[in-house]
Amino acid sequence: MESGAIPLESVGPFDLQATVESGQTYLWDRADGNMYESMSAHGGDHWYETVVPPIEGVSDERAVVRVRQIEGRLEWESTTDAVPLLTHLLRLDDDLDAILDATPDLPLLTRAYEEYRGMRLVRDPPFACLISFICSAQMRVSRIHGMQMDLAESFGDEVAFDGRTLHSFPTPEQLAARTEEELRDRSLGYRAPYVQRTAGMVTDREADPAAASGMAYEDAREYLTRFVGVGDKVADCVLLFSLDFLEAVPLDTWIQTAIADYFPECDAGGYAETSRAIRERFGGEYAGYAQTYVFYYLRAGGE
Repeated sequence: MESGAIPLESVGPFDLQATVESGQTYLWDRADGNMYESMSAHGGDHWYETVVPPIEGVSDERAVVRVRQIEGRLEWESTTDAVPLLTHLLRLDDDLDAILDATPDLPLLTRAYEEYRGMRLVRDPPFACLISFICSAQMRVSRIHGMQMDLAESFGDEVAFDGRTLHSFPTPEQLAARTEEELRDRSLGYRAPYVQRTAGMVTDREADPAAASGMAYEDAREYLTRFVGVGDKVADCVLLFSLDFLEAVPLDTWIQTAIADYFPECDAGGYAETSRAIRERFGGEYAGYAQTYVFYYLRAGGE
């Protein structure tokens, strides 16, 4: 096992708890078992862990990463040098102050930025991110997270780490090999055939979520909707939380509420038109950052 620390003075504002417990990612787990216990989680010093598949340009091997934020640094333990992985997964390479300064000076954004200062977007592995958000429809974040942990424990590989057994998120082949009944037994309900068929599409090379990364934004969103169970909102989530499309604004319930209460002029009827309007209202290039802060702020009861 390797270990080390990343001084946050070299990173800029950062809040690990807000980043991984804000409803962007369901692939990290809290070592104390209390992931998503609060609607407004930030500033904690808990250990978080995940099993990371090989990531092109970052790591050639599967790795376990465990990290916590304490006294101005990120302490980590891993099966490998975790600095490149953490930099990639938690977007430590983002200039957060510059990004937020590039978004419009709107009172709602200002309040959200102040409440959750240091929250970053995540950069999840594309396939696991896609499956996570296929499972997200009409579900609380704690249920979505529990579902992903259950899929990993039931169908993923066992990975030994520090005297414990963790589980990797299932590969496309592992999920495609499951029957619909097996997936329903994991509480996926009507989402079971979506997960199975989407995994099969990746396994059979009909489509690959990572392929969207080289496309223009709206072309990428349309490409992702070819996966079974993926509409525009889920596609936008994958683009934003995995594929570096920082302009994407998923129109979930909380953003629809924000539009109705604060930006009614952005309600243009259809998804594409409304998404384009609120994206422009949030400043375009980094609108997804603004969206994520607003989502978390309103979900936790902010006004």
